[in-house]
Amino acid sequence: MRIIERLGLAALHRLDPERAHDLSIRALAAGLVPLPGAPVTSDLLRTHLAGLPLANPVGLAAGYDKNARAVAALMKAGFGFVEIGAATPRPQPGNPKPRLFRLTPDRAIINRFGFNNEGAQAIAARLAARPAGIPVGLNIGANKDSADRAADFAEVVRIAGDSADFLTVNVSSPNTEKLRDLQGARALAALLAGVIEARDRLVRRPPVFVKIAPDLDDAGITDIAAVARETRVQAIIATNTTLSRDGLRDPQRDQAGGLSGAPLFARSTQVLARLWRETGGAIPLIGVGGIGSADQAWEKLRAGASAVQIYSALIYEGFSLAATIAGELDARLAREGLTLPELTGSGAGDWA
Repeated sequence: MRIIERLGLAALHRLDPERAHDLSIRALAAGLVPLPGAPVTSDLLRTHLAGLPLANPVGLAAGYDKNARAVAALMKAGFGFVEIGAATPRPQPGNPKPRLFRLTPDRAIINRFGFNNEGAQAIAARLAARPAGIPVGLNIGANKDSADRAADFAEVVRIAGDSADFLTVNVSSPNTEKLRDLQGARALAALLAGVIEARDRLVRRPPVFVKIAPDLDDAGITDIAAVARETRVQAIIATNTTLSRDGLRDPQRDQAGGLSGAPLFARSTQVLARLWRETGGAIPLIGVGGIGSADQAWEKLRAGASAVQIYSALIYEGFSLAATIAGELDARLAREGLTLPELTGSGAGDWA
């Protein structure tokens, strides 16, 4: 970590977490954050995800830049791909503040934002104006007061789908009441069918991913794997935040909301490996949850991921983490004589 980055993080950690979050996005958009400008890449790191070319397999998870305010800067932050959002059809303020909490001793955060965003139209306009470069996807959700949440997902696709390189169906946020009910096999199959039908009417027809919760039991994971095969979604993102609070030390551990960061690593990796075993590697998986180092990214890849995403660790390590992880993955692949496809899933049985 550079000295300037360390000082910037120290200053941000003196502020209320949500204010610090907003200031970091403003600083990125204004060009005040030193960035590498291009992702770390090599013959070993270059890969494809659902047909999308990636310079490296390290992406930014959704939730950081909900409104695509700093998308051009994030494309220069060292990631191989970036995910924006979540976007809902209509703007909504989200849940009351405070709604973001740092659990520093646990290297974790809890959020209960509740899909606060400026709406699909505004986000689509910013995405459409971004420069050429790495793939940028859009995480899509439903308005809290919607009478038909499944229809909301298709509506976001209709409004913003042509502006994104991929679309992630987010049925796993714990911060919108009853949203996770849409992970049930019948409801999810119907929702994805509507999303894919809307996607097929677009000019670009971006691939559709689905993001799942870490709190599913084995039967739920089996159901989602079956639905993913039937609907032919192009990737599964495992996982979103958890409602579990096991082993936390910070006094704020009982705040309501989704927990992310280091404590999520083991459970999210178990879900990932179970999905790999269920699908036989036929559907690309993206590993998310608790990644703060190249070693942890390596474990996600071994468990079945074709690519990984980071977010919470950036709060503690800064944006240089993306390039650090990619560079160390490159060196380890070379040292061990492996390619990314050979690594993916090679240790899924270790997480049984």
